Amino acid sequence: MFNNTKEPMANKSSHVHTTKDFLLFNSIEGNRNKNLMHINRLRESMAEKYLFTVIIVNEKYEIIDGQHRFEVIKELDLPMHYIICEGYGLNEVHVLNQNSKTWKSDDYLEAYCNLNYPQYVNYNIFKTRYQMGHKLCMAILGGTTSSPGTSQIKDFHKGEFVIKNFKKSCSLAERIEILGKYYDGYKRSSFVFAMLKLFKNDNFEFTEFLQKLKIQPTSLMDCVNTEQYLSLIEEIYNYRRKLKVNLRF
Repeated sequence: MFNNTKEPMANKSSHVHTTKDFLLFNSIEGNRNKNLMHINRLRESMAEKYLFTVIIVNEKYEIIDGQHRFEVIKELDLPMHYIICEGYGLNEVHVLNQNSKTWKSDDYLEAYCNLNYPQYVNYNIFKTRYQMGHKLCMAILGGTTSSPGTSQIKDFHKGEFVIKNFKKSCSLAERIEILGKYYDGYKRSSFVFAMLKLFKNDNFEFTEFLQKLKIQPTSLMDCVNTEQYLSLIEEIYNYRRKLKVNLRF
């Protein structure tokens, strides 16, 4: 017999319930949107053979872990097994998904935007406007000049990412966009990191660099890494310049 009633929540975290009353359950606010490809794969698998699986919910019957499985179980009208973990919320959703390595930065961004986290709303505006990947967005918005480290990525996933200066970040991204007129690879990570380093170099003037590119419009080319880009840009920058400058250090 299926348990279709809401039982008292106390000490129920180790008790496996079974029900077909799918109306009891709902998604937790801030969880990522459903992945239709994943749902389709699960549907084929569960339709062929329904193996025992447990959905984790909290005392409000919000699904903490197993949203995609829940959708397929409901669609196929299969008995749903679940346990209640009182006090679980969005943080536990993130922890569980981090451990299973199913969430990506896009999922976290969407979740925090759904919760109207100001830093993430602005991050999403920036990412959409300049069409850059997370690696570059985190670097530019975070005020760094290199690929984000583990701690910065963890902060992003925990909802603790901080934009140093949004207006300045947009200005830097717009300068990099201008270079697209002279170089198709202007969004390559190693090139962008080279430019971010140069923007902090007192010897570098962006307007002067643009003038040199107008003289040598095909001089920028793909390089292996940031250091090679810096060497190439230094060569372009010093073209016909009486006072040579070092832009690599």
